[in-house]
Amino acid sequence: MIGKFDQKTVVITGGASGIGRACADAFARQGAVVVIADINHEAACEAAHELNGHAFELDVRDEHAVIAFAQQVEQEFKNVDVLVASAGIVQPPHRPEEFPMALFDDVLNINFRGCFLTMREMVRLMPSGSSIVSISSITAERSMPLHAYAPQKAALSNLTMGLAAEWGPKGIRVNAVQPGFTKTPAIQKQIELGHRDPELLERNSTLGRMVEPEEIASAVCFLSSSDAAAITGVSLPVDAGFLCAGSWFAYGGLR
Repeated sequence: MIGKFDQKTVVITGGASGIGRACADAFARQGAVVVIADINHEAACEAAHELNGHAFELDVRDEHAVIAFAQQVEQEFKNVDVLVASAGIVQPPHRPEEFPMALFDDVLNINFRGCFLTMREMVRLMPSGSSIVSISSITAERSMPLHAYAPQKAALSNLTMGLAAEWGPKGIRVNAVQPGFTKTPAIQKQIELGHRDPELLERNSTLGRMVEPEEIASAVCFLSSSDAAAITGVSLPVDAGFLCAGSWFAYGGLR
């Protein structure tokens, strides 16, 4: 059976774990040639081996490394049909007066600057009909004590609209997915460190649960497919109803 992405080249940054890995699994199941780029080269190789894909070591903070990666991809695959910009790190809550600037810079350089760099270089390899999907966050839409992570996700959602306008005339669509609290290894570590309370995360969504990585991957695949051919410049929340639940707590909470 031919999948929707049969023989399409799909590049996924941060593809060795979490949401990126779920995306790699989903695209591979639909016939894609999956290219996994991750700072953890060993994990990338393991994932690529399981999916019959290809692995590259990549630190998205390094402009020269991103440029070199794009050149390697061009040599080996010629074109890129889908880019999923998923490389990122989470941030524990910090009061602004106590926020370490090294962490602030790391979050911005990986989550926003690195995402832009990757899109800037990969788009040169993308023909008309290609698609870019970045991983933003529902934190872009609400006030939260994440004073590096949330603002850069808001910036990424804005960048999505700008790049959609820039590259739309070339036939390239640019969208973002805004995950809610998702059951990834990174969030699990935050829970274990006491930086997140899973009971609160579940209670503050209309569906009463967290999001599964596979559910984010399904949204990414949809936005990358011909089913979404007229959709560009959007940031799609996939959050089990977190965004629409919050204001109800001023009225006693969800019924």
